[in-house]
Amino acid sequence: MAQNQNWVPLGIDTNVPSMARVYDYILGGAHNFAADRQVGSQIEKLVPGLPSVARLNRRFLGRAVNFLMDQGIRQFLDIGSGIPTVANVHEVAQERDPAARVVYVDKDPVAVAHSQLMLSDNKNAAVVQADMREPEVVLSSPEVKRLLRPDEPVGLLMLLMMHWVPDEDSPEKLVAHYRDALPAGSFMVMTHVAKDQIDDTVDQAAAVVNRSKSADQMHMRNHAQVSALFEGFSLVEPGLVGCGEWRPDGPGDFADEASMNMFLYAGVGRKD
Repeated sequence: MAQNQNWVPLGIDTNVPSMARVYDYILGGAHNFAADRQVGSQIEKLVPGLPSVARLNRRFLGRAVNFLMDQGIRQFLDIGSGIPTVANVHEVAQERDPAARVVYVDKDPVAVAHSQLMLSDNKNAAVVQADMREPEVVLSSPEVKRLLRPDEPVGLLMLLMMHWVPDEDSPEKLVAHYRDALPAGSFMVMTHVAKDQIDDTVDQAAAVVNRSKSADQMHMRNHAQVSALFEGFSLVEPGLVGCGEWRPDGPGDFADEASMNMFLYAGVGRKD
């Protein structure tokens, strides 16, 4: 059990769930605690296909990184990278170009600790412990300054992140802060829970999260609201679509159940 592992950072309250660790549980990972598993199990009872959605999100991540590599992108900023699992950004990018540079950002200390361990021998990748809602902290970090060249386009990744930002915190302004720091030719990749594509079980699942002790609270948005987050970016084809519908390469990129393919909106935008 995770509680018995000596890698657990000091000061972690194992009774408070973290959405990074809940996501790890849903993906079948082992770096989570009982509180995380309790929330994850409750959500899975309401949305039995949720593990499939999590896998589709990871598959989309790989396709998007490869697309950005095809566009010449060689440096990436992954906001809310989570606990390392298969096909991480640096693995996908550096398999094609070992010189590709990646900075991961997460506020969860378990995610950061595991990322640091995984990247200890990788001079072209690093992790920053920071909250995405403090972009000035992220962008001024030593890791970003060391690895990301300010005059070279960046691949900004924000997967499963913006639905944790409430409207009162101005999500459009938050995205714009990151966008304005990027040079022309950069890209933003985003996935976001699709409020208007699924039945009310997702509202019940969100209520489970929001009733828990977690500081993370879910705020779902419809197509128009998610599209607004891409202001200043030109969406590449096929636009903002269901996660399983964004340039699938094979059967593993989409689910048999159509609703699971539309559980998340996915899009890639280019800053002109």
